[in-house]
Order: sequence, then structure tokens, then C-alpha cells
Amino acid sequence: MVRSLWTAATGMNGQQNSIDIISNNLSNVNTSGYKKQRAEFEDLLYQNVKLAGTPATEDTVTPVGLQMGAGVRLASTQRMFSQGNLQNTEVTTDLAVVGEGFFRVQQYDGSYAYTRDGSFKVDSSGQLVNNNGLRVMPEVILPEGFRIDTLNISNDGRVTVKVGDSDTPMQVAQMELYRFPNAAGLEAAGDNLFLQTAGSGEVIAQRPGLDGMGTLRQKFLEQSNVSVVNEMVQMIVAQRAYEFSSKAIQTTDNMLQTATALKR
Repeated sequence: MVRSLWTAATGMNGQQNSIDIISNNLSNVNTSGYKKQRAEFEDLLYQNVKLAGTPATEDTVTPVGLQMGAGVRLASTQRMFSQGNLQNTEVTTDLAVVGEGFFRVQQYDGSYAYTRDGSFKVDSSGQLVNNNGLRVMPEVILPEGFRIDTLNISNDGRVTVKVGDSDTPMQVAQMELYRFPNAAGLEAAGDNLFLQTAGSGEVIAQRPGLDGMGTLRQKFLEQSNVSVVNEMVQMIVAQRAYEFSSKAIQTTDNMLQTATALKR
């Protein structure tokens, strides 16, 4: 009977993990480019009391076995990379990816990180950077005397700008997007950044719009793909499952009390 106490406890722990993940999704509902997570569970080891196929008589075998489960555990947190809604910001340096692909930025140690957050800025040296000052790669460096209101980034990543009194746009950079064979294998590093891992596979670079890569949309930002309604439903399901597991513990405790009271 004690087995049920520990089995139900694993259920409560699992649902607590599920609530933690849902809470993180809801807290990032307004985070640009955020991709929601999903809790995935798996059952624990089983005790084989009797194996299927065990001889019952000289001529027959048991058709099914007898297994006692030990509960559940959190197996993984799946990152869902579905497209978020696009919001028109009217900010010249805001970019959204429509379709597959990530922006790449260079971190302070020289390594690369990847993001769907296109809320970029122009720093004091005329370079396109993210909110933390990390440079967008390939580098986008605007020439001296550029007019920010003339900055144009096409759907295929061509960056043009007018300088001084000139009415002729000058191409200053060509942006690229990056994708992975298994984007769900990327490591979330905070600050809206993802890091390449052995599970994600090798990065693939391509111009926007080519070979299945997404396109760019200037003056738009991709919003979080979190659905508040769906997350609230999942929260209710997890809460009820937590209550059911706690009820199993209470029932087991009552049964133990009944058993110990037999001696009285």
C-alpha cells in the first residue's frame, strides 16, 4: 500500500513541473519572438509480478501479465516554434521573420546566438544591434551621414539607405537568416537568445526567401506564440490532476489508518 503514496507523489511533482512551465509561458505572453514550451511526461519503471506468456497449465499460457507502475516523471520540455502574430510598430529598425529562420547575433565572447526577436537598434557607430548591444551578423553598418528615415530592408534582406542629400539609395549590407535541422534542440539562454547544441544540428545559413527560408518584414515585430486561453485550459487540467494525485495520497492514508485501527 505504501507504493501508492510514492506513486501519487510523483504525479504531484509532475503536475507542479507542468504548472511551472505554463507560468513561464504566461509570463512571456508579451515577449517579442518568444516560443512557448510544452511539458512532456513518461511513465516510470514497472515491477513485473507476472510476465505475459507464463504457463498457466500444461497446454495454456497467461494472455496478459501483471505489472505494477511506479508513477510518472517529466521527460522533456518541447519548444514550439510555430509562427507568432505580427504587430505593426512603424519603427524602421524593427524586423520580423515570416516563416522559418533566426537572426544571428555575436555575443561578447565572440560566439554566436540566435533569436526571433527583431527589435533592433542602431548604436552610436551606426551598427545594427539588439537590445543588449549585441551585433547583428552579418554586420549591418550604416555609413556616416545616413538618414534613418530612408533605411529600407527588403523581404530578401537587402539593406539600403540614403546618405546626406542624395536621393539614390545605397546598398550597405545583405542580411541572412539561419535555421537548424532540429530547432527544438536549441538551448534557451535567456535574453530571447538560443544557442546551438549537438541536438539542434549544424546551422544552415541562407538569404531570406531562398530554399524554404522565411522572409523579412520591416516595421513589424513577431509576437509571442503563447495562447492565453490554451494556457489557462492547460493550467486547469494540471491543477485537477494535482488534486487527483493528492486525493490518492489521502485515500491511501485513510486505508492505512483503517488497517492500524484493527488492533484496537
